[in-house]
Amino acid sequence: MIDYTNCTIEKVAVHGVGNKNNGEDLQLSTSLLDISSTSVRDSLFKYFLNSFTKPEFYNFTFTDDDFTLNPLYTIATEVFDNPGSFQKNATNIALHLYDLSIHPNIKAGDLFVVYFTGVIIEDEITDVIGIFKSENIQPFLKVDKSNDEFSLETREGINIDKLDKGCLIINTYKEIGYKVCVIDNAGKSKDAQYWKDSFLLIKPCADKYHYTKEIMKIARDFVVNQPKDDTEVSKVDQIDLLNRTLDYFRDNDTYSKKEFEEKVLIDTETVESYRKFEESNRDEKTIPLPESFEISPQAVKKQARVYKSILKLDKNFHIYIHGNAELIEQGVEKDGRKFYKIYFEKEL
Repeated sequence: MIDYTNCTIEKVAVHGVGNKNNGEDLQLSTSLLDISSTSVRDSLFKYFLNSFTKPEFYNFTFTDDDFTLNPLYTIATEVFDNPGSFQKNATNIALHLYDLSIHPNIKAGDLFVVYFTGVIIEDEITDVIGIFKSENIQPFLKVDKSNDEFSLETREGINIDKLDKGCLIINTYKEIGYKVCVIDNAGKSKDAQYWKDSFLLIKPCADKYHYTKEIMKIARDFVVNQPKDDTEVSKVDQIDLLNRTLDYFRDNDTYSKKEFEEKVLIDTETVESYRKFEESNRDEKTIPLPESFEISPQAVKKQARVYKSILKLDKNFHIYIHGNAELIEQGVEKDGRKFYKIYFEKEL
């Protein structure tokens, strides 16, 4: 968790970053933003920080994992060492982003570079550099009153309730590439992932959140995408395995690979199939996974959203299976119609 209770916005620089490939301009501001207004500061706090209440942590990386070559790592280090260099380096950040904005689908937008002080993380007070990009301008109505008459006009601006792209570079763990938090709500397709993959160049922190997230993702993918050469698994058995997996992570404080295989996967054939699947489907960008680690409830809660326990039958029925797959039987009538038989004690 990050505590922003006593946090202060010290400096804000704004630049307009277009798409270089599309011939759009880079508009560099020559001065810092005036943030003396209390209402402006309150709005900026909401816009910049509301999306980072439960962040995932990353580290800067680069070729051969030499994070010291990452341009943003270098810029952040200079700013943290010498806050007086903030304005110059805010411009350097905008230049760096503009040089990378070459895919035709990348949207132009306003880039905010912010210097925060008084942020508390892991009981330590530290400084933070924030980088935020607004890509989606939304219309809003403004009512003006003059004497007893009202007039209405349409304007366009930034929705402070939704941050398109952002990151917080926290002045801690410098020796492993700083702690970095990331938001990217503007695009999920591969060509839109330039924010993380090209501009920031980050990798997951080796912590319990990412360990839990990665193992739960692998386990779900294994159940849903069974290898073709393996024994076919019924939909009910798939859902039962998903439920056992989710229950394991919800009910335990610590993950043990051996225990997970014994209690969740159970039979030797499934265990061997899972091991082969895990080995062949590990993303090169992910962190190495230990044999055991402390489970992150935050990661479990987030991954639980994609653990579907719904049995869909044509377009007529959805059956929610929350446990005990032995209470549901599958069969086929003599005329070829398929059926499920469900056992229960009482209606709720």
